Amino acid sequence: MPIDTPAATQTARDYYNSADADNFYFHIWGGEDIHVGLYSHEGEPIADASRRTVERMADRAAPIDADTRVLDIGAGYGGAARLLAKEHGCHVTALNLAEAENERNRAMTREQGLDDKIDVIDGAFESMPFDDGAFDLVWCQDAILHSGDRAGVLREVDRVLKPGGRFVFTDPMRTDDADPADLGAILERIHLPDLGSPGFYLEQGRARGWTDEGFEPHADMLPRHYARVREELERNEATLDGLVSSGYIDRMKKGLDLWVAGGNAGKLTWGIFLFRKPADA
Repeated sequence: MPIDTPAATQTARDYYNSADADNFYFHIWGGEDIHVGLYSHEGEPIADASRRTVERMADRAAPIDADTRVLDIGAGYGGAARLLAKEHGCHVTALNLAEAENERNRAMTREQGLDDKIDVIDGAFESMPFDDGAFDLVWCQDAILHSGDRAGVLREVDRVLKPGGRFVFTDPMRTDDADPADLGAILERIHLPDLGSPGFYLEQGRARGWTDEGFEPHADMLPRHYARVREELERNEATLDGLVSSGYIDRMKKGLDLWVAGGNAGKLTWGIFLFRKPADA
């Protein structure tokens, strides 16, 4: 990572590289996936709901086939990249800033025999190491919230997308009418002054001339997902002994409760965006 890494990016990198965070997310949050799930019923396994999110996003971003060049930004442990490569035969470049997560990604990719279809790249999405117009589809799940320059991330997405390319993503957000002052404890946890909102992302898309293919809101899934993670943490806390510090677990419980409360109060939201870059861009 270059020495001029933005502060917010470096903070996120340090956090996700920590042993506490890496072990918590890998063992509790869903293993291959670190994002909000689409739940079909109460108590559904996190991994199943998380996989449903990937499948829904793939359906929305279709067609995806062996000729589709996909870039997954903020790829985490690479679950989406592996599903896309397996189910659709496409080549996926997984860009992620946390080397600890990337090592797990590479190991699982090797174990599943997908080395030839997935490249895992260490790097940040504010400055992507790719040529202009290199990708047909850019994919992102619940990662842009960590950036201190979200508009800059979208400029980079626009640059690396080919004309006619698609951008599908999700992000935990504040609602458009929520006052950032009411989200102080959550913002303190991510070390940023505000969250994105549906209106922010839609306006950013318009500013770049993208076609809005529709925002699919799933606000109820955000508090449900964080509550499920809280339940799994409580149920499996003993198995984390020696892997995750007690202080981290206590802070995580409080943080999860904040996200649940914010979602239930209508101050937070989540959903799936799909944009298309003009073919003549």
